[in-house]
Amino acid sequence: MVVDIIFYAFAAVTALSAVGVVSSRNQVHSVLFLILTFFSTAALFVLLEAEFLAALLVMVYMGAVAVLFLFVVMMLDMDATDLRQQAMNHLPTGILVGVVILVELVVVLSHAHSHGEHGAVATVSNTRAIGQTLYTQYLYPFELASLVLLVALVGAVVLTLRSRSKGAKRQNIGQQVARVSAETVQLVQRKSGEGA
Repeated sequence: MVVDIIFYAFAAVTALSAVGVVSSRNQVHSVLFLILTFFSTAALFVLLEAEFLAALLVMVYMGAVAVLFLFVVMMLDMDATDLRQQAMNHLPTGILVGVVILVELVVVLSHAHSHGEHGAVATVSNTRAIGQTLYTQYLYPFELASLVLLVALVGAVVLTLRSRSKGAKRQNIGQQVARVSAETVQLVQRKSGEGA
C-alpha cells in the first residue's frame, strides 16, 4: 500500500515536471524541469525493481545529457519570443506526432499484455539480461545510437564556438607564443621623486 502511494506520487511529479519542460517560458527552467523528470523516472524504475535503468538514467541523462543541454542553452543566447512563435507554427505537426506515438504505445502495451510475460528473463538478473540483449541482438542499433550522441556532442561544441559578433576577440596562440619582450614591454626612465 505504501509502495503504491509512493509510486503514484513519483508518477505525478514526473507528469507535472514533464508539462513544465514544454510549458516553461525560460529555457533554463525547462532544463531544470527536465532534470526533475529524469530523477522522478529513475525513482519509478527503482520501485519497479529495474535498478540498472534507474542508475543509467541518473548517470547518463541527469549527469551528462541534462548538463549538456543546460550548457548549450546558456551559451546560445536564444530569443524566447522567436522560439515561442516557431513552436506555435509547428504545433499541429507536434500534436500529430504525439497522437501517433500514443497510438503506438497503446498497441505495444496491449500486445504485451495479451501475450503475457516471458519466463526466460526471470532467471537472469536485470543487468545481465540487458547486457546480453544489448550486445548480441541490438549491437548495431546500440553503436548507431552512440554515433548519434557523438555527432550531437560535436554539434553542441560547434554551436558554442560560433562568433557572437564581429567585434569578438579571439586568441591566436601562434601569435602569442611568437611575441618577444621587446615588442610588448616598454622601459621608462624616471627620476626619483616623480609621481606616477
